[in-house]
Amino acid sequence: MKLYLSADIEGTTGITLWDETENGHSRYPYFAQQMTKEVAAACEGAMAAGVTDILIKDAHDSACNLIPTLLPEDARLFRGWGSDIMSMMAGLEKGYDGVFFTGYHSGAGMDTNPLSHTMNTRNNYVRINGMIAPELMINSLTAAYFGVPVRLVTGDRGLCEWMRQINPNVETVAVSEGRGRGSISIHPNKALRLIKEAALRAMEKDGKDCMFPLPDHFLVEISFKDHFRAKGASYPGVRQTGPASVAFEADDYMDVLRMLDNVL
Repeated sequence: MKLYLSADIEGTTGITLWDETENGHSRYPYFAQQMTKEVAAACEGAMAAGVTDILIKDAHDSACNLIPTLLPEDARLFRGWGSDIMSMMAGLEKGYDGVFFTGYHSGAGMDTNPLSHTMNTRNNYVRINGMIAPELMINSLTAAYFGVPVRLVTGDRGLCEWMRQINPNVETVAVSEGRGRGSISIHPNKALRLIKEAALRAMEKDGKDCMFPLPDHFLVEISFKDHFRAKGASYPGVRQTGPASVAFEADDYMDVLRMLDNVL
């Protein structure tokens, strides 16, 4: 079996401050290590279920956060950005048996993580077909486009509950709970155990039950914090809908990703 894993950091156990997510700050090394340990735990659970091929996408900031020596020897690591519209899902293709998302976080417009955002901190929200779209939604739709089931999500409680509302068959591990500008987290070692156990369960499920729904048509709405970003959102099909908002419609999800890559 083949597994694709996309790893972020703002949903890593204990994360609360932006400084903890940024290389160069004193708090960052600890959380980069915890991020890596959580990825490794997910890989170990998957391998216990029979997965033999794992591609890990480091998907935070510089995309060079994971500590390679802490990962399983048989896993492959995609560091840096692929410079394409796949972004946090670069390298995914048809034929994978599942996607894991570790360290993921609530999106802009959600109040369940002190670091809630969607792709960057320049927007108030991104909506797809009327629903607030965290990065998890954008990337789960990419997985669905390639016919790959979403099997595991780890991160803050709000995001895990969001996924369970979409598809309750997806395994989730809530490692923290946002409370205003703070968060309440479980013990980091407990998080590793729970992630490993959930990963094993996830790979034992029927992938058909874990598919993220892929609509036939997409209406994307973006509200920017700065009005001039809406005025400058020049891309075919994008229309300004308000002083700081734009909208875009498409039937092909790859067209949505191209727009987001250029506008968001």
